[in-house]
Amino acid sequence: MGKYADTAVAATSLGGGEKCGWLMKQGGNVKTWKHRYFILKGRHLYYYKNPKDTNFKGRVDLDASSSVSEGPLAQSEHAFQVNTSKRIYPLFSKGGQPQQDKREWMDAINAAIKKPERATPSSPPISGNNQQSEMTPAPVTTPARQDSPARKKLDEAKQAISFLKDKQSKVYEFWAIWFESIAPKSELMAGGAIEFYVACSADMQKLTWRTNGPQSIFIQKMVDFFWNVGAPEDEIDRLNDVGALINPVKIGSWIDMSKQGGMDGGWYFPVEIPMRLATEAADQGTAIREFAQWAESHSITTAFAVGRDMGAAPPRQTEIRFKLPGNHPEDQVKVGLNAFATFKFPPIPEAAAAVLSNAKIENSHDASVSLSVITSTEGFVRLGLLVPRPSPSDVQALCAAVGGTAKAVSDFEGSMDILPGEGPLFVEYQYLQKPFGYGVYKEGFDIVFHYRVGIEEI
Repeated sequence: MGKYADTAVAATSLGGGEKCGWLMKQGGNVKTWKHRYFILKGRHLYYYKNPKDTNFKGRVDLDASSSVSEGPLAQSEHAFQVNTSKRIYPLFSKGGQPQQDKREWMDAINAAIKKPERATPSSPPISGNNQQSEMTPAPVTTPARQDSPARKKLDEAKQAISFLKDKQSKVYEFWAIWFESIAPKSELMAGGAIEFYVACSADMQKLTWRTNGPQSIFIQKMVDFFWNVGAPEDEIDRLNDVGALINPVKIGSWIDMSKQGGMDGGWYFPVEIPMRLATEAADQGTAIREFAQWAESHSITTAFAVGRDMGAAPPRQTEIRFKLPGNHPEDQVKVGLNAFATFKFPPIPEAAAAVLSNAKIENSHDASVSLSVITSTEGFVRLGLLVPRPSPSDVQALCAAVGGTAKAVSDFEGSMDILPGEGPLFVEYQYLQKPFGYGVYKEGFDIVFHYRVGIEEI
């Protein structure tokens, strides 16, 4: 769908057209399904977010070369597609009589195609210099082996958490819905991979679960998960908009939870991104402007991940992760500590700072000193200095520094078959500002250990 010179065509001004009603539409660079209200008027098929909108979201322009056909979609037997010279528009009906509704739409669109074109005042021209490309549909995949030790480890890690043992709890249900939303290994193509990560606070009161994989097999299940847990439609639209901006090969979802009943979730793109685009993914405000200026002053030009929460209530939060500049890990740590001071976060507490200053830090191809910055329209939310591969003695000392229990962390590692001495991929020196804990997450300073649980690949 191209950009339009004018979208100010009220749905009511079309008088219902030749046919109108609700359909599911697939579109955007990230292939999400959206509920849209369609009106067929002449040779133009308009769609809106609701029947009272004064501006259309998009328009399908039909001509003699257009056609309508049965849709090759596994999602619904009620699918069809409109084929134009610009692109293919997959649609399907979810009404009370979807098969009949589908047939009526196909007949009406076919009739419109056969009509001669007539100019109408409600048909603004397409701007010809700003067309958005569409990602090609996912190719047919080859069935893969169904064994999944990585998912088994993830499930065993969940069973090791005390507040996830009650299968009737809301937190357990939230985890289960997320787990079921992960694309199956059988849909992977050669060269593709699905990755699994988990992070835990030193006191085991908070966990974050992450997974990512090819955009082509992840997106629909991800969006279904967000719908199922009540994410607002405008944030699902935002996922599509940022996807169009970045066009990621890989995408992922994450969930947070706490013993106090905290539950949050969102999406992330684990791909290298120009910092300019990463900051555009955030809601604009003082915090993101200050961060962008700081990053520029330190010649930080790329991020390796950007993500956003999908909570039901604002303010929305955006996370940007990036490697810190410097020739040596110690230099990178200094840049990270400068961020704490610049953004007016309290300094890392003395006991934890002592561990950090004495740590033997070694960067590797998959882990180097990095920073996690979370902003919202209300300011900086959280800052985290991620340091790779803490030693077992550092893990013990950091647990003691924040009132955690090294034994509980070690037992959690054992549930994931992480070998003694192998330990976390990162330790995060993290500070959550007030009031963003909302009574269910620990505010202030904390220590968080990050683990790679496993990977599925063909």
